[in-house]
Amino acid sequence: MISWELVFRASVFIAEEMGVALRRSAFSPNIRERMDHSCAITDSEGNIVAQAEHIPVHLGSFRVGVKNILNWLNKEGVELGPGDVMLLNDPYISGTHLNDVMVMEPIYVDGKLVGYVVNKAHHVDVGGPVPGSINPSARTIYEEGLVIPPVKIMIKGELQRDILNIILSNFKTPETAIGDITAQLAANRVGVARVKELVDKYGVNDVINAWREGVEYGRKLTLMEISKWPRGVYEAVDYMELGDELLPIKVSVEVNERGIKADFNGTHEQVEAPINAVYGVTFSAVSFAIRSLMQGDIPTNEGFYGTINVMTPEGTLVNPRKPAPVSGGNVETTQRIADVVFRALAKALPDRVPAAGSGTMMNVMIGGSLLNGGYWAYYETIGGGTGGRPGKSGVSGVHVNMTNTLNTPIEIAERQYPLLFTGYRIREGSGGDGLYSGGDGIIRSFKVLTRARLSIMAERFKTRPWGLWGGNDGEPGEVLVKRGDGTVVKLPSKASIDLNPGDEVIIMTPGGGGYGSPNPKHALA
Repeated sequence: MISWELVFRASVFIAEEMGVALRRSAFSPNIRERMDHSCAITDSEGNIVAQAEHIPVHLGSFRVGVKNILNWLNKEGVELGPGDVMLLNDPYISGTHLNDVMVMEPIYVDGKLVGYVVNKAHHVDVGGPVPGSINPSARTIYEEGLVIPPVKIMIKGELQRDILNIILSNFKTPETAIGDITAQLAANRVGVARVKELVDKYGVNDVINAWREGVEYGRKLTLMEISKWPRGVYEAVDYMELGDELLPIKVSVEVNERGIKADFNGTHEQVEAPINAVYGVTFSAVSFAIRSLMQGDIPTNEGFYGTINVMTPEGTLVNPRKPAPVSGGNVETTQRIADVVFRALAKALPDRVPAAGSGTMMNVMIGGSLLNGGYWAYYETIGGGTGGRPGKSGVSGVHVNMTNTLNTPIEIAERQYPLLFTGYRIREGSGGDGLYSGGDGIIRSFKVLTRARLSIMAERFKTRPWGLWGGNDGEPGEVLVKRGDGTVVKLPSKASIDLNPGDEVIIMTPGGGGYGSPNPKHALA
């Protein structure tokens, strides 16, 4: 009898190896350099048994997305056999946004379905009217890019060229897209092969039983940790920016013996703007905040996820009805959902919850036509400061909360795109003062060398990252465009603008909030 933990740990390593394979074979800097991708393994019922430590907004959504695909397959009467691979990006099924292309493949051993391997990767452009496909002006999902329902991109191991050609004809940078899609297919092949090796070594029944034990172990450890938290209901509200409006996201977090329940009743209704977050995004953000507050090595699998109950009224910012646009919900509303859950739980765990981080991924999308034909598209998220925390100041110049990516090195960006970077430094003094001050944001600036169109999707321009327990708020974000004639245009948090050669874009990200009063007389004990 083998140890279930041996098989479980090996499965986690397989998910990590899938991520390495994806990154190393991807074409776009967004995946190859920034690691904007995630991988997981599920059992035959779609329960997460192992995942790599990749992008938080992807990981929690796998639980929703895989179950949605299995339900779709059952409803449509479609079977997924050996060598078949599903590809999709419909957020109302996959659980994030159109840029995240999801690829899922079954694992069969001697004709028996053992489970699935799955990955998501953020494609720089998936069509639509703006470079990068995160359209600040979108009023429906159809103005964000190509919507791909679940389709078989491979049947019995054969690539379906007609399906691939439809995709490549709609993505603005097909050379990049085909490189990234084939990297995703290759990563899943690695996962399937490794799981089969695991089964060959230990036997199919022992592997399946080990997965079940790993999930149950995760559930028990999670409930044991939550049992140490004070019982009660904790409420908070935070806001999304839409023009001159502030739209509330309200949450009531209940800690009980069965786990955590997060109820978003009272949240603003969905809007005709791309800041709606599909349910998979909301679940991801809630589970991320809860997992971050847990101590110890708790497996992040179905055992953990199953202790979290997220209630989202349909037709709201946190669970919209199709065809509401959702591209910014995945990258910005997700940050606010995490913030508001942290703020609620600060009342239960004041010695564990930090002040607010920068609260935005500060999405920068830019691109245009090339002189020799074709198109270029560049996508970047820019980090900020984390909030001050019990016993330590915040960290400066890092990605915060729901993004876990790296930056694109300036050398890579300048080599691949018509950009010239003019600055990249810490935004000193942007973190909030406190007994433990917030981390500082980033200043990143560049000039375009050709005509281009810039889009910004961001938050915390009007509302500041909040401090806790007397700490001061962090500085808000700001984006400026310096024209060649010397005029300066200040952009709102969601905007698109045409650029001429020589125009300079200056991006200043928020700092984190401070923790504890900066006045020694009011310092925390």
